[in-house]
Amino acid sequence: MKIESLNNNTLAVGVRWLQIVFISVLLLYFGKSLFIPLSFGLLIAFIAYPLCKWLENRHWPRSLAIGLIILVILILFLPLLGLLGYELNILLRDLPRIRTKVGGYSPGIQIWLKETWGIGTDTQSAWINKIISEIQNGLGSSLKLVLNTTVSTLFTLVMIPVFASLFLYHRGSFVKFLESLVGESYRENLHHLLHLSIVTYFRFVKGTFFVYIIVGILNSAGLLMLGIEHAVLFGMITAFMTIIPYIGIIISALLPLAVAIITKDSLWYPAGVIVVFTFVQYLEANVIFPRVVGIQLNLSTWSTLVAIMAGTILWGVAGMILFIPMLAILKIISDQVAGLKSLNILLNRQEGYKGR
Repeated sequence: MKIESLNNNTLAVGVRWLQIVFISVLLLYFGKSLFIPLSFGLLIAFIAYPLCKWLENRHWPRSLAIGLIILVILILFLPLLGLLGYELNILLRDLPRIRTKVGGYSPGIQIWLKETWGIGTDTQSAWINKIISEIQNGLGSSLKLVLNTTVSTLFTLVMIPVFASLFLYHRGSFVKFLESLVGESYRENLHHLLHLSIVTYFRFVKGTFFVYIIVGILNSAGLLMLGIEHAVLFGMITAFMTIIPYIGIIISALLPLAVAIITKDSLWYPAGVIVVFTFVQYLEANVIFPRVVGIQLNLSTWSTLVAIMAGTILWGVAGMILFIPMLAILKIISDQVAGLKSLNILLNRQEGYKGR
């Protein structure tokens, strides 16, 4: 009877956790339009809080201190947007040259396909006409999708500093709300967790900066081996442009691709640029980011990689960035709560496997 009762209790606990996970996933997925700017705003607020507190201790009004910090962050971020626009302008300016250069490759490609694979020119022309027809038919929906994504991204970028300012200004109300949830007995632990969370976000930013440096070096090395002009500049720009969700990496990677098409006499060089960026992005997502950021946050590589994949599935690029510090905060909570010891073993980098 005792064994049966224990099994029933274990099953009930498992079912309850499955329900919590299922409901949480649904909320995160369908509420991402709200939670993504909210999470970025919270991240910025945690990073800016020490400086804001320092200014307030020197008799700065809270609103003025917050305004100055947000202004400094925008001043640091706006040059990236300006650089992105500059790259896009260069790309549009070089489009006629790219079109002419690619057109010059067409006869050679047709001859190669015919001699190597036995595909006649009539068949190739039919394929090209079909592709053009499909592109034209889907052009309207594609433009609509691009417009919706751009508008959504711009709205998110506008709301992030708004949420960050509100978190900083009303932080006392949020802390009191959390204190009312946990009760008087856990108030001291709550303040300790909040302090550790701020330190965690700082470590996350530091680790992410190191990731960008490593990715920039790898991009530059790959472009240098291909002999692409301004390889170091393109490599570092492409790495740091990943700060801008979705469009940053795409536009910054198109520029060295265009340079390869214009300045080189073979299509193998543009193909090599694509291979370099694809390989480096794979390394960033699956090796560099989990290990470097995981070390900064004391997270296991396994849990970091799972968080990256889950965040990418639920929130795209934004999820890949945000789910790591969220996981680190979950680890901090599991450090303090005895009932979450099993979860802490999976998340903690220092546990590891100590058996043979």
